[in-house]
Amino acid sequence: MTSLQQQARALGDPTRHTVFAYIRDAAHEVDVAELTQHLGLNHNAIRQHLAKLVDAELVVESTAAARGRGRPRLLYSVPPSVDSRWGVAGPYERLARLLAEVVRSGDPAVEVGRRSVADRELVGAGDGDSVDVLAAEMARNGFEPTVRRRGTKVEIVLRSCPYESAALVDPDVVCDLHLGMAQGVAARAGRIAVDELVRHDPRRANCRLRCHVTADAAGLDRAVPT
Repeated sequence: MTSLQQQARALGDPTRHTVFAYIRDAAHEVDVAELTQHLGLNHNAIRQHLAKLVDAELVVESTAAARGRGRPRLLYSVPPSVDSRWGVAGPYERLARLLAEVVRSGDPAVEVGRRSVADRELVGAGDGDSVDVLAAEMARNGFEPTVRRRGTKVEIVLRSCPYESAALVDPDVVCDLHLGMAQGVAARAGRIAVDELVRHDPRRANCRLRCHVTADAAGLDRAVPT
């Protein structure tokens, strides 16, 4: 586990902090080319700063969907677990905003959850598999998902609950927010629908999103053993 001191040291370099702040404030995953263009830094310098940020667990590295020949792009984002003291909204700050919207609007929590993802740029959207897009968004929010597929049926196991304490107090509202978020992402990604959220004790996690690919997603209808 990376200590706060290690993270502070990583952010102590002004240029590295600028790289981190750019990724933090972006509404999408960022690659080296974008950082180079916007920050005016050398590619190798950007990669060195990114390596330090990844080592400090301030930034996570993922691989973009392959397009043609050549190596897939590496993408960088700030994980939900990064503490809000570094200028990143933590999970309970995000939850507080959603709960405030439930109170303000009087709308059902599931509807507020759907609206919360309406303007967000989805991870991997347009690159292919909508199931992967949904799983990536659940990962982005700290749920640590794994995907199980069987034909057109999809089950996404959420191995962590980022709102464990709140879900113990009021599971109906918190879980409905989760369900709405997943349904909102699925609606925007297309070709997948979220049918239900099967709840479990949030202290043990492993809640399940039961989904199915829709009729226009024949390319996704591949059976994967569970």
